[in-house]
Amino acid sequence: MKHFYIILVVTIFISCNRGEVVEQITNSKDYNSFLSSANNKTFNRALSEKEFWSQRLRPDSSGVGDLGPLANSYSLLFETTGEVDYLKKSEEIYKKAINISANSKDSYTRSLAQNYISQHRFKEAKQILEKSYKGISNKRATKMLLFDVYLELGLYDSADKTLGELKNTNDYNYLIRLAKWNDHNGNLEAAIRNLEEAMNIADSRKSKSLQIWTYSNLADYYGHAGRIKESYDFYIKTLKLQPDNAYAKKQIAWIAYSHENNAKEAFRILDSIMINHKSPEFYLFKSEMYEFEETVSEGENFKNKFVSAVNEGDYGKMYNTYLIEIFSESNPEKALEFAAQEVTGRATPETYSLLALAQLKIGNKEEALQTIIDFVEGNTFEPKSLYFSALVYKANKLDDKTSELKKELRKSSFELGPLVTKMVNNL
Repeated sequence: MKHFYIILVVTIFISCNRGEVVEQITNSKDYNSFLSSANNKTFNRALSEKEFWSQRLRPDSSGVGDLGPLANSYSLLFETTGEVDYLKKSEEIYKKAINISANSKDSYTRSLAQNYISQHRFKEAKQILEKSYKGISNKRATKMLLFDVYLELGLYDSADKTLGELKNTNDYNYLIRLAKWNDHNGNLEAAIRNLEEAMNIADSRKSKSLQIWTYSNLADYYGHAGRIKESYDFYIKTLKLQPDNAYAKKQIAWIAYSHENNAKEAFRILDSIMINHKSPEFYLFKSEMYEFEETVSEGENFKNKFVSAVNEGDYGKMYNTYLIEIFSESNPEKALEFAAQEVTGRATPETYSLLALAQLKIGNKEEALQTIIDFVEGNTFEPKSLYFSALVYKANKLDDKTSELKKELRKSSFELGPLVTKMVNNL
């Protein structure tokens, strides 16, 4: 079904810092009602479900049928609060369910694998899924998750083969994975078409959970494609279905900051999210905006808050990529150590680009260049990885390659953000 939009007013303003004309896309009237701290419906539902299923687990009963819903409630609590203890509790319950279940080990194994994926424990997820697949299992459902894991681990031949075996263009779960694959291969237009097809299925089913996931991910892809207004509209659609969706609100803050250069509004949105959601990444977002505004002390303050939050929480490797970037400036030896761990954990072009960054910052520019040539060049379209590659090329006086990447990176200014775009322009 086609939608026709009548644009009555298009507000244009001049960005003082950038000196360029940009279209005003965000409108606080669209999302102000979602910023209230009382908008915590998903958390309250998850908490209620957790209490209900906890009470069902009587001391004299194994309660195997109650363990799945209980673990799910903890997963949802993590999603709505960012508190990693909930994710760890969910892991613990899934492991218990696998141990005592007679008939549902396969289902619980997939749930545990999804939990591991959230924790960036991709090798462990791969191990338990492949073992489960060899036994009595739902082969198709397990293959879906194996594709996800293979892609995360950089096992692209396995991912391609698995996706081919799953082909069914009427299957929502296949379409969203086909979108991931096309995005990985740099075919963003095809990825958007795949997700739009998946959205049609979600809408036809009137499945709220599928709609929330699809709308927010489609909004991401529209943003990557420079279709910022459509991206914004789909984050708003997400919030209409789930008013306390922290991710959608954070991304609207990003649009205010990166597209409209309105850090003040982005700060206001982030402050509202951080009342109920404790993810460390919000500190990093604030740090970047302060740094862009040249408020150096506050930028460092929030960067330190991010590092402290990660160190004090049981996050494992979930934020390692961010830490590598931070330490590459303040503690290059530590950045190199973390980058080596990341490459060992998952050898992707993106993790190798971080390794090259660390090698460069420690003073090994030739080694960094070899890493880029061997593992990154031509193997990824991720803007941050291309930026790290450009830094390495420049350090090695490869001016033609640096200039070529600068042109490419300028097309990704929204995704990179004003701070990195400024650095790109200074290459």
